[in-house]
Amino acid sequence: MKLKRSLLSDTKKSADSGSSEETNTVSSSLAVESPEPASSAAPKPRTGGAGSAWKAGAVEQNKAALIRARQKVVDDILNGRHELSLNPALVTDSLGSDRRADWQSQEPFQSLRNSIEGNGQDTPIQVWPSDPNWKPDPLDPENVDGVQFDLITGRRRHAIAESLGRPLRAVLASPEKRGSEDETFELLFMRFRENEERENLGPFERLLSIGEMFENLKSSSRSSRVTAVSFAERIGVHESIVSRGRAVFRDREQILNKFKNAYDLSFPDLQKAVSSLTETKDPKAKAHPKPKKLTVTRSIGSRKLSMSSQGGKLSVSAAGLNLDKQSLEGLGDVIAAYLQEHGSKK
Repeated sequence: MKLKRSLLSDTKKSADSGSSEETNTVSSSLAVESPEPASSAAPKPRTGGAGSAWKAGAVEQNKAALIRARQKVVDDILNGRHELSLNPALVTDSLGSDRRADWQSQEPFQSLRNSIEGNGQDTPIQVWPSDPNWKPDPLDPENVDGVQFDLITGRRRHAIAESLGRPLRAVLASPEKRGSEDETFELLFMRFRENEERENLGPFERLLSIGEMFENLKSSSRSSRVTAVSFAERIGVHESIVSRGRAVFRDREQILNKFKNAYDLSFPDLQKAVSSLTETKDPKAKAHPKPKKLTVTRSIGSRKLSMSSQGGKLSVSAAGLNLDKQSLEGLGDVIAAYLQEHGSKK
């Protein structure tokens, strides 16, 4: 049996309608049970942008500031403006002291030791790195572990810190004079100047130090002639002190041997001591003795004629004779004729 087209059409519509309702029902069910689409989810955190750039810039600024701060510490250390904490065992005293040999047993040293032990070291010592090319570590400038230093000033403080087992407060001395022909003199002068400011040197120690500085400068300076006047101006003392200092330094062994209390002598007593050494110098250094004087006499009636010769000089004397010029000329002619004929014997 042949069905009408209209029935097929209606059936198809009905089927389509049912399918559409079923689809709508399923879609509705899914809409209830399924989560919100991606477009409605919470926003993810942003990466980058203005905030991150600011943080990165701030970090770089802090790094640059830290580098600058470290470099300043390096420069300050090298120019003596920043203190270091040193191991006393790594500080070598190659210059030596200008004090008496027993300076560590003297009362001023013991008094300073007690003060440092109770209150700490007030004044830093001065040093140079043993390696003239040494520079602090730019990443850790204050770290000087294992670095060797040469002592310039502060020998008592160094000895005390070493005996107490304490670190040393120290600064680097000015590097300007390092490597110059007068380097040793500059070291001696820095040592002398510190002691002069502290007024700890006695007369013998002071003159000995001045004499040592002069002789060192004189032997090391090739460019100019060193005089007592120029040297006195350079170290700030009177030129007469330089002369006395040279004498004390020259005769230091004799002074110490002859005067056991040399370090305790006052300035006037020390001058007398030096003068006494000059007077008792080796006889070989004395002037040659005067030639022996020869004298002969002759009788002229009741008078005596005396003639003497010494060092090539002839003297004639006769008491009670009043000769006029003519008589003297006649006597002179006689003597001249004799000497002309017989000559002179040396």
